[in-house]
Amino acid sequence: MEREALPMKSKAVIIGAGFGGLSCAVTLASKGWDVTVLERQHHPGGKLQRIVSGGYSFDRGPSTITMPHVFRTLYEMAGVSMEDYVQLYELEPRTRNIFSDGIRVDLSRNTEFMRDQIAAYSISDAARYTDFMTESAVLYRLSEKQFLNRLMLSWRDKISPTLVRDLLRVRPFLSLHSLLSRYFSHPHTLAMFGRYATYVGSSPYTSPSIFAMLGHLESEEGVYGVQGGTYKLVEGLVTLAKQLDVQIITDTQVNEISVVNGSVQGVDTAKGFYPAKTVIAGGDVLSINRMLLPEHLRPGMSDRHIAQYEPSLSGFVTLAGVPQQYDALLHHTVFFPEQYEAEFTDIFERKRSPQHPAIYICHSGYSEPDMAPKGGSNLFILANAPYINDSCDWRKESNSYGRNISSTLAGYGITGINKADVMQHYTPQDIAEDTLSHKGAIYGISSNSVRQTFFRPGNRSKDVKGLWYVGGTTHPGGGTPVVSLSGRLVGEYIASHT
Repeated sequence: MEREALPMKSKAVIIGAGFGGLSCAVTLASKGWDVTVLERQHHPGGKLQRIVSGGYSFDRGPSTITMPHVFRTLYEMAGVSMEDYVQLYELEPRTRNIFSDGIRVDLSRNTEFMRDQIAAYSISDAARYTDFMTESAVLYRLSEKQFLNRLMLSWRDKISPTLVRDLLRVRPFLSLHSLLSRYFSHPHTLAMFGRYATYVGSSPYTSPSIFAMLGHLESEEGVYGVQGGTYKLVEGLVTLAKQLDVQIITDTQVNEISVVNGSVQGVDTAKGFYPAKTVIAGGDVLSINRMLLPEHLRPGMSDRHIAQYEPSLSGFVTLAGVPQQYDALLHHTVFFPEQYEAEFTDIFERKRSPQHPAIYICHSGYSEPDMAPKGGSNLFILANAPYINDSCDWRKESNSYGRNISSTLAGYGITGINKADVMQHYTPQDIAEDTLSHKGAIYGISSNSVRQTFFRPGNRSKDVKGLWYVGGTTHPGGGTPVVSLSGRLVGEYIASHT
């Protein structure tokens, strides 16, 4: 008697093993798809990579983790518990903010504690803190309802009456700084909450007020560390994907997306051709189109269209393994300059390295001492930087700018960086070369306008049937959990409509 043939699995090829690609892979595989992920780097993770040197362990890339439910959902879809793969711990306080006059504010869930800290320098700002957080919560709920948890694949989706109504409620043409100025007047408070725009690679002075929602997100939903380092998030998804029979192939450069009669046929690599009627590009949408598709096949994303998008800011990173510890540092610490706005004028208008940038330090060894030798500190030091342009040659500026950052930190009492056991710089040029991010932008395109915030390049190609996009450049936007969300949303849609 003949055995009944099993139905063939639907097949997908995913370009890039960053959070968007891995999330999409897990989603599709949990729904029975045959998935292959192709990654050009030696390890999965995209912009997030683990660096171990001299006994110091660093996460080079995203370090502020929020929205843990986004990651948990990926595991639940596969019928397993996230805690069996990765463990998160809540940080309280969330972040320490240190200002040029020595004032410190530790962001916290505790409302009274926050008001007391702000009142130390501005009684009027402290009095308005609760009102601001109420508005922040409203913005978060609207964002979650209308933007974060749904795809916008057609103009019908984008102009639905409920979406238009709620879009107007978030005052899209009001900048984040302008909204903050309705509640606060002191430069410290404006800078502290204005910094949320940089979470999506943008300026608080031009990005829409919707990003005030991040105040509620961090305060009420929490900021988390990852046991063993943030890269454990990648390792957990890779382990889950492999258990779902996803094939992850690293050190593989995709040369071209094959298209016949307007439909995707697979991808061509140096290691051979991978056929598939569904291809999901997990890298930068602009780079994918510019590098992997001939221009005549992408009229909706031509070189002219690509040039019209403003890239997000980039970053200058120093990994410093220092044989000393610092009482001033928490897990997350930000040092603000006296004049915050000048940083964004330098980056987005003058397109040069800011002379006096805010400096962020992730010291995961604060929470997990084993991340550094005893008595040492593993410091991930980040200063915002312009995307690649003719005004800045990072091959020439890297060391001198690194010394400028170390000197600035020394002024805040964070001394000894220049005597570190381990010192590595990572520039916008390095980001572009490693991840093929367009012009080395960390978050794809900026959110410095209504168009680039709410109407980003779509998740489905306008030009090529079967080609999809996930990641920070596309909807719903940048940031580790939101990029992961894009992968899940696209995977769910493909699985239910194919």
